[in-house]
Amino acid sequence: MPSADPSAETSPSSPYEPVGAEEPDPVRPTKEDEVAEAGSELIGGPIGRRVLYAATWWTPVRVITLVAIGMFALGMVQKMPCYNGAWFFGASSQYTHACYSDIPHLYEGRGFADGLIPYFDKLPGDMEYLEYPVLTGMFMEMASWVTPGSGSIQHQEKIYWMVNAGILMACTAVVAVCVTRTHRRRPWDGLLVALAPALALTATINWDLLAVALTAAAMMMWSRSRPLAFGVLLGLATAAKLYPVLLLGPLLILCWRAGRWRELGTALLGTVGTWLVVNLPVILLASDGWSKFYSFSRERSVDFGSFWLILSQRMDSPLTTDTVNTLAVALMLLACLGIGALGLTAPRRPRFAQLAFLVVAAFVLTNKVYSPQYVLWLIPLAALARPRWRDFLIWQACEVAYFLGIWLYLAYTTSGDAHKGLPTEGYQLVIVVHLLGTLYLCAVVVRDILMPERDVVRKAGDDDPSGGVLDGAQDRFVLGPAPYGTPPVAQSTGAPPVRWGSATSATELPR
Repeated sequence: MPSADPSAETSPSSPYEPVGAEEPDPVRPTKEDEVAEAGSELIGGPIGRRVLYAATWWTPVRVITLVAIGMFALGMVQKMPCYNGAWFFGASSQYTHACYSDIPHLYEGRGFADGLIPYFDKLPGDMEYLEYPVLTGMFMEMASWVTPGSGSIQHQEKIYWMVNAGILMACTAVVAVCVTRTHRRRPWDGLLVALAPALALTATINWDLLAVALTAAAMMMWSRSRPLAFGVLLGLATAAKLYPVLLLGPLLILCWRAGRWRELGTALLGTVGTWLVVNLPVILLASDGWSKFYSFSRERSVDFGSFWLILSQRMDSPLTTDTVNTLAVALMLLACLGIGALGLTAPRRPRFAQLAFLVVAAFVLTNKVYSPQYVLWLIPLAALARPRWRDFLIWQACEVAYFLGIWLYLAYTTSGDAHKGLPTEGYQLVIVVHLLGTLYLCAVVVRDILMPERDVVRKAGDDDPSGGVLDGAQDRFVLGPAPYGTPPVAQSTGAPPVRWGSATSATELPR
């Protein structure tokens, strides 16, 4: 183990080889991050080393959780114009105030006001059944149970939003705690999540925070080398939203490279088993309702936020939905193959959070729709993959620009001849800003993987704090040479790693 002695130094022979035998000091962001150092002047300057060990109630977890709850509350305040009437008395005003939320509209629109049971009872109109995964549908239904059925429908919808907002605030606290505790030596990286402006702005648009919280908890369990708990939580997350299952891809690549097949199998069984426990009763008893989410996703036409929308708006003969589905799947598969190749050929095994961020970002970039709350999927992963304030804030600025842009565009399209808001060309520009911001963060993460000496986490002396059993593990399979060899904190436990395409296929490279 690395040393807790502040005089312990890093061996010059390897950028990752700490000298000593004890746990090193917690990382101080104000010491390694110039933006964090400058921002700390607002609260009295950089944190001192002695403060890290002082006996105080104000631990990083508590501070970051309270900050996250405070930011969530500010987001609720930002929705006040809609709560006071814009949701109900004019379509365009909820857009000009940028306070739109699906939650109050779907209370009546998806039958909760009438006591209809999701997936079992048909809805009036074309939708037929609730178009959300089972666990999210259960979340919506349980919130309706504690919503009073008396008073006007507008009053009920406001109460329904408040009930959901309270539960989503608890989900925000879970996300903050889990991210803070995933990298044990870097607890203050959780402030990236807590202070993310896009989280405050989008937290109550929809129910995505449920899946985000379960995914963050799953990653924390994996960082504690508990693959079964990881699988159970990831299965629950996938039952709430589809994107969490994508994390199994990076895990496959990293466990393949490290030869950790048993842990991968345990995680996979936990994920599949838990997903089946949640979904199988609905599949057997209400198959038509259960399948609505998947059929709706397949049949949905090109929608807001995607580069496919820009193409369709600029083409004389827009692509059909089936063609876009095929091309989007093909692009996603190509991206996954590229991420897999990166994971197997990188000079050092990438960190789990890095590949997890890249694969979810690839899904966001290639999908035929990008709702503004989808940024919530990426915020915890970005904080773990690239904990640098400058890059994180550049990306967040792009996402805030998109958040404002989509509502102004909808205001423009719903304001009639007045045309108040952002025209089509302006909306296309903010889509490009969102895409470039996400691509920028992907690029710096890829650079960190290809040039691990630039990775801020590894410069501090760690290997893969979110990797659990992967942290410090030796490579067993590598495509091509690995110039940095195996992690120096690992001890040899068997045969040397297999390297394909390398002149040193039978021996470990010198460190």
